[in-house]
Amino acid sequence: MDEIGRRRAIYLAVLVAVEGALAACSDTQAPGTRNVADKRGRTPGAGGRPNRPSPSPSPSPTPTFQPVAVPSRKPIHQISELNPAAPPNSIALTIDDGPDPEWTPRVLDLLAQHHVVATFCVVGDAVREHPELLKRIVAAGHAICNHTMSHPQPFAGLSSERMSAEVTGALREIWNTTGVTSRLFRAPGGSWSPAVLETIAGSGMQPLDWDIDPRDWARPGSGAIEAELLHAKPGSILLCHDGGGDRAQTLRALTTVIPTLQGRGLTFITL
Repeated sequence: MDEIGRRRAIYLAVLVAVEGALAACSDTQAPGTRNVADKRGRTPGAGGRPNRPSPSPSPSPTPTFQPVAVPSRKPIHQISELNPAAPPNSIALTIDDGPDPEWTPRVLDLLAQHHVVATFCVVGDAVREHPELLKRIVAAGHAICNHTMSHPQPFAGLSSERMSAEVTGALREIWNTTGVTSRLFRAPGGSWSPAVLETIAGSGMQPLDWDIDPRDWARPGSGAIEAELLHAKPGSILLCHDGGGDRAQTLRALTTVIPTLQGRGLTFITL
């Protein structure tokens, strides 16, 4: 064999070895490694954007739970209770009951216009009907919170079996759609009880409540919603809705509230 032939043989041998090593790494990759970065790694509490996840290739994967470091046994009302390292001027906007085909895209457009990230508390049934919207939410850098499978009320009055099914069903829909494991849970209507908190703790999740509630779901008028949201102060967790009905008033209020709060030096982060 001449010199050129020997070099070609060595090159091919190295190429085959490298391809084999890469294939082995791909085969052994853990199924949960595509999850977005920790949501305070979903945004390290500083408003950063997570890595964009890819949907799981399996039609029904089992979620790999990633519990918060020290899950609290009580619902969180302030950012500092969840993320003490968050910047002192941080506030968090949480948006419940979607995704909704009419209102979620409008809310996402508004948030993008002002470079704001939020935490979407999604309902599993709505995710199943509109998976493309949840993918868009995650791709835009927003955080995801489990808001049960079907939004039953009063949630605290459910049997332990139904309660667990509501929680795990929504977890699975979120995972199947985005590859994201939700680490936060919000009870419908803020319906908490020892049984609810025990169920959430058993799933390694953090119960999430709020600080400011404009009751926008009741449609009291955009002015009333706006006035309540403008009570926000550093550390506040704001509650709004993009699902469950006509959210035109909420959208109009947020159109004014977001730039006003930013003008006060407040920064929106995900939870």
